[in-house]
Amino acid sequence: MPFSPAANRSLLTILVGAACVYLFYLLSPILAPFLVAAALAYLCNPLVDRLQRRGVNRALATALVLLGLVLSFLLVVAVMAPLFQAQARLLMQQAPRLLEWGSQTLLPWFSATFGVDLMNDQAAILAWLKSHVSELSQLTRYLPKLKDSGLALLGFLANLLLIPVVLFYLLRDWHGVIKHLVGWIPAPLREKTDSIAREVDRVLSEFVRGQIMVILVMCVFYSLALWLAGLEYALAVGLLAGILVFVPYMGVVVGVLLGTLAGWAQFGEIAGLIPIWAVFAVGQLLEGMVITPWLVGERVGLHPVAVIFALMAFGQLFGFVGVLLAIPAAAASLVALRHLKAQLD
Repeated sequence: MPFSPAANRSLLTILVGAACVYLFYLLSPILAPFLVAAALAYLCNPLVDRLQRRGVNRALATALVLLGLVLSFLLVVAVMAPLFQAQARLLMQQAPRLLEWGSQTLLPWFSATFGVDLMNDQAAILAWLKSHVSELSQLTRYLPKLKDSGLALLGFLANLLLIPVVLFYLLRDWHGVIKHLVGWIPAPLREKTDSIAREVDRVLSEFVRGQIMVILVMCVFYSLALWLAGLEYALAVGLLAGILVFVPYMGVVVGVLLGTLAGWAQFGEIAGLIPIWAVFAVGQLLEGMVITPWLVGERVGLHPVAVIFALMAFGQLFGFVGVLLAIPAAAASLVALRHLKAQLD
């Protein structure tokens, strides 16, 4: 029995969609710079449009916005660099203590537990190494992976340099690109697709604007509160913890870890860490119970649990590219479920 034309079109649409998803999966390792650039272009396009309405040439407006992004990135790096340098210096300073702890605590415990005196059984250790030299020599097979790691680092740097180039062209030709993409949509589906796309854009815009405001507020709060707590690297720790709040609980976890390391290097005692921990405890309560509901609100509909699940699921499927797509995909899924519910009702 032959299928109807409508059924054939539906089947063809499903097959094309499945092929596109599979192609996206295959190309996911090289899509990261393009998706990062597309996300930044989506966020920055309103600013470029505003400059263009004030008489600034589109290309010049794009260059100005791109310059502002680069300067902001360099500013954040300049603020963060002293913090990580201090953490590295702290680790170097703590190395003698760790060695002393290993010789006075770990080795005696190992000897008492397993009956092996690593300090006095050097001959036995050498004999064991000689007997297993053939197995140890197999470790050389992992050396080629060092070259792969170097190539991966070069690839990362190349992708990092590719982002501003792709971003410039996307921002400059944003409306033309959108118009061209719309032209690929079949005419019978264009009106419905446009309605869904506008709703997705509204949900995403509200979510992104709200999250940006949450990030700014939390950056100010953490930086100021940590400064009042006496932490030397308050600005760096506060900025990093505030920026990472867009991933639920990531900001407070990273902030507590870095704040604890920086505080221990500065104070050298638990009493000096208590105010730092109190800052992050209060900040987490404020963010979850006051700031996020106030600035983002339930009207967006992207619950924190849905955000965590989307980040983990898409990250598992597509790696870093999936993390970039998680929030837009969650918003699109929310809109699709609303339309499906409307159809069923």
